[in-house]
Amino acid sequence: MSLQQPTADQSELQPGSPGLSLPRLKLPEIAVLAAVLFAVQQAVDSGAVKTIYLASPTQVLAAFPKLVEEQNLFYHLYVTLSEAAAGVLIGGVLGAATGIYMGLFPRVNQFLNPFLIWAMAVPKVTIIPLLTLYLGIGYGHKVFIVFLFSYFLFVFNTIAGIRQVQESHVKVAKTLGASHRQIVWKVILPSAIPSIMAAVRIEAATCLVAALFAEMVASKAGLGNLLNKLTGIYDTAGTFALVILITTISLIIIFLVDWLEKRVLLKWKYA
Repeated sequence: MSLQQPTADQSELQPGSPGLSLPRLKLPEIAVLAAVLFAVQQAVDSGAVKTIYLASPTQVLAAFPKLVEEQNLFYHLYVTLSEAAAGVLIGGVLGAATGIYMGLFPRVNQFLNPFLIWAMAVPKVTIIPLLTLYLGIGYGHKVFIVFLFSYFLFVFNTIAGIRQVQESHVKVAKTLGASHRQIVWKVILPSAIPSIMAAVRIEAATCLVAALFAEMVASKAGLGNLLNKLTGIYDTAGTFALVILITTISLIIIFLVDWLEKRVLLKWKYA
């Protein structure tokens, strides 16, 4: 049995809609950026600023091939991305499932809510040494830390999304003879999509940070481990190159999340 819902506003599904695309630099902004880069280049080349403190744009560009050839950059990149993806995937699936369960059953929510709030309030930084003791410094250690950073956000955003469901929609679905599963699938979950996607968008920007932080504390590989090595030998150009790479990857991930929401999930919501 199919429940009819309002069709989507085409503006919500069009590329470049507000909130669904990355910011684009305009000519004045590009001019300012070029001026800053030129000023940095001149300051470093003239010796006004020592290279140990700041690297010029040309030095940063030259550092990328060295990172690939000498530091095995692609391997470290693969390790960090896989840790971040696994942690967010597990946190997202379990967090959304927990949020749906708590949102649909008020008694479960009343029982679990205090425990989850308490667990979420624990500063993640303070327990990383204990996690290192329990899990070691391998792959699982990083995945679990990313999971901790993402799980609670998905739980509470999903609950908030379910609470936004209009009671009239549920009543209409029941009147049309929809089963409980159909109500959940056709009414409740689509209404919770914006809140869930808000959690996904936040995690898209922070999952790499969580993985990097975990790797910088204790790791055998990954971009955080490589960053520790570069700062340890005062390789300023390599450090800046790595920061630029991480920033670029984060922007790409955010773009992919926006594309997924725009092309897939919003269409499912109004299907």
